[in-house]
Amino acid sequence: QVLLVESGGGSVQAGGSLRLSCVASGLTIGSFYMGWFRQAPGKEREFVAVTDWSGAVTFDADSVKGRFIISRDNELNTVQLQMNDLKPEDTAVYYCAAARVWGDRIDYFDYWGQGTQVIVSS
Repeated sequence: QVLLVESGGGSVQAGGSLRLSCVASGLTIGSFYMGWFRQAPGKEREFVAVTDWSGAVTFDADSVKGRFIISRDNELNTVQLQMNDLKPEDTAVYYCAAARVWGDRIDYFDYWGQGTQVIVSS
């Protein structure tokens, strides 16, 4: 049974920071590309960031480039998303996901968490 559980969401003022964490069970994240997506109300789910098996290679969406950092700790079977300089448009439910192929497409990701809410106020 595969389970991804996100945590760390909450409410923060614009310019603040949050660190999201995703703990995996039922799979070894070192065998997966791990990514973060987000979905705002009324909008489609969008790609945020992805990392390779080791965390050495990452790719970020233009909207978060330079502000968000994805990382992983394979020993703890967790992936993190450090979010800095948060903006109101970052408000969304954030999901972690695992994929066996590299990319930013939703269909590439096989397993998903339930999401954690991030609200950024101005």
